[in-house]
Amino acid sequence: MTDHARHPLEPLSAAEVQQTVRLLRTDGKVTPTTRVVSVSLKEPSKELVHGFTGREAVRREAFAVLFDNATNACHEATVCLTRSQVLAVRHVPGVQPTMTIDEQIECEHAVLASAEFKAALKAHYGVEDTRLVMVDIWSAGNYGSEEDRTRRLARPLCFLREDPTDNGYVRPIEGLRPVVDLNTMTVLRVEEHGHWPLPPGSGNYAADRVGRLRTDIKKLEITQPEGPSFEVEGHSVRWQKWRFVIGFNAREGLTLHHLRYDDDGRERSVLYRASLTEMVVPYGDPGPTQRRKNAFDVGEYGMGACANSLELGCDCLGLIRYFDAHLCDSRGKPLTIKNAVCMHEEDYGILWKHTDRRLPDAPEVRRSRRLVVSSVSTVENYEYGFFWYLYQDGSIQFEIKLTGILSLGAFPPGEKPKYGNLVAPQLYAPNHQHFFNMRLDFDLDGTANTVQQHDVVADAIDDENPFENAFHTRVTPLTSEKQARGHLNLETARTWKVVNPTVTNAVGEPVGYKLLPGDNSFPFASPNAWWRKRAGFVNHHVWVTPYHEDEKYGAGDYPNQSAGGDGLARWTERDRPIENTDVVLWYTFGHTHIPRPEDYPVMPTAYIGFVLKPNGFFARNPANDVPPSSKPSTAAGSCCH
Repeated sequence: MTDHARHPLEPLSAAEVQQTVRLLRTDGKVTPTTRVVSVSLKEPSKELVHGFTGREAVRREAFAVLFDNATNACHEATVCLTRSQVLAVRHVPGVQPTMTIDEQIECEHAVLASAEFKAALKAHYGVEDTRLVMVDIWSAGNYGSEEDRTRRLARPLCFLREDPTDNGYVRPIEGLRPVVDLNTMTVLRVEEHGHWPLPPGSGNYAADRVGRLRTDIKKLEITQPEGPSFEVEGHSVRWQKWRFVIGFNAREGLTLHHLRYDDDGRERSVLYRASLTEMVVPYGDPGPTQRRKNAFDVGEYGMGACANSLELGCDCLGLIRYFDAHLCDSRGKPLTIKNAVCMHEEDYGILWKHTDRRLPDAPEVRRSRRLVVSSVSTVENYEYGFFWYLYQDGSIQFEIKLTGILSLGAFPPGEKPKYGNLVAPQLYAPNHQHFFNMRLDFDLDGTANTVQQHDVVADAIDDENPFENAFHTRVTPLTSEKQARGHLNLETARTWKVVNPTVTNAVGEPVGYKLLPGDNSFPFASPNAWWRKRAGFVNHHVWVTPYHEDEKYGAGDYPNQSAGGDGLARWTERDRPIENTDVVLWYTFGHTHIPRPEDYPVMPTAYIGFVLKPNGFFARNPANDVPPSSKPSTAAGSCCH
């Protein structure tokens, strides 16, 4: 790519993160008792981004979340990096920001050093040596108590390994639940809920511990002798007709920005910003050791801070371009996650094909190729892979790949659980759900957009429908926030379409893109359940709001230990108009997991997501101009399908 100025939406560099910390420390805002929860780009205005030519320098600003353990107080800070100046610092009362990676480590040390925990461990299991105990921090939530409201808490889950390389999750210390004050890093108490014997089995999954491995797998290689089809400058990417910027921050992890498509030489805006804003994993066992388990993995843990360093040949195949993530630890020291984002191309089967009956020996067929931008995060026991796919026909797909290890509990011998399933003798996996909330800020050929609800309905049986076969699409423009709150409906094949009423296509209709939902679920917990009070975004599959730069997260800015009622549930009560304006489409989708023995000891990947497909955005199939593939020279690769 040409030597242009850095795109204004590129994430902060390592130097910019450290400059931010240094300025805040010099200004007295970072003290020995301060934790730097996150430092990220403060994004400039849309007007500036849409007017960016690629050659002008843009003012850079950073946004930081700080938390003082000594005063139990959260602050937000804005820093101008261009002028090396702290612009504003404000106190946010009564909130608990995201837990940091450092707190995970310190919390484990606090539990292992606790005399009360050691005594309980010895009384329950006769174990005095805590070196083989594994402690997962687990968020405390909010269940209406005074300490939930006033203290920074964690309620760790604990496990006992057989040896240092053992699968830590297969021997849950079921009856003991330490409660930790994260401000003082002390164990407030150890709650005891009865005694369960440790499960007797071994659940190791590492290659050197599973025994005999398969020997019938031949080597598979992916080569691109001419190099990749994408070009990269900084975090700005050009791939075939797509143009976009890869973003990353400690809270959301991977984000996509300023997504545009070159349509016969005309650069057309599709998505301004796309991100996972929140997710929650509620468990369905009402017993005393399981009932508090629900994790808001974005707002409580930080999906970006939990990102993996990806490896060639394992996480990604082919000719890869990696992007590092530049963050900091809670004391402001540099923290770089190498290869946090992976980008590569994949063959994806047939793009389109037709055989003319007059020319049966000369079919026209094109191979589909897609660009993959991905990141993987480990949040305690689970792994989440986040995959954005861009296609040659203008489609955009988002897919989450769920794997890792189930959150397991011990179960009394000879008994069968009601609220989950045994995956091994005396080892139990509770039923649970995963809900994800996506923020899709559309700027479809401009910022003035409208969202429509599309339902396919059967015609009335009358003289105009004599064969009783007719059906049509009923289009409902969504004009206000409350009206836009919607659910999937299989009976009407319901979808949602974003249109620009002021821009028409070749057949005189407004240009548009459709949201095509994939698998989904409804929450089974009562609307009065404590976790649902904080996760209002699960109340509807689709929400639409007018764009507001401060409305970024479906459960609000600070869901950790919140009393609930924030985010989409609160904003949309204003019932603001959303027609022919700058709109944000929010989509919530859920995976209901009833565990099975085949999910143990490590879970095969489950897939869930959605597709954004052009619907009247182009004059014709935009992939008509994809050239035919060159035919392989070897007989082994002679099939074009």
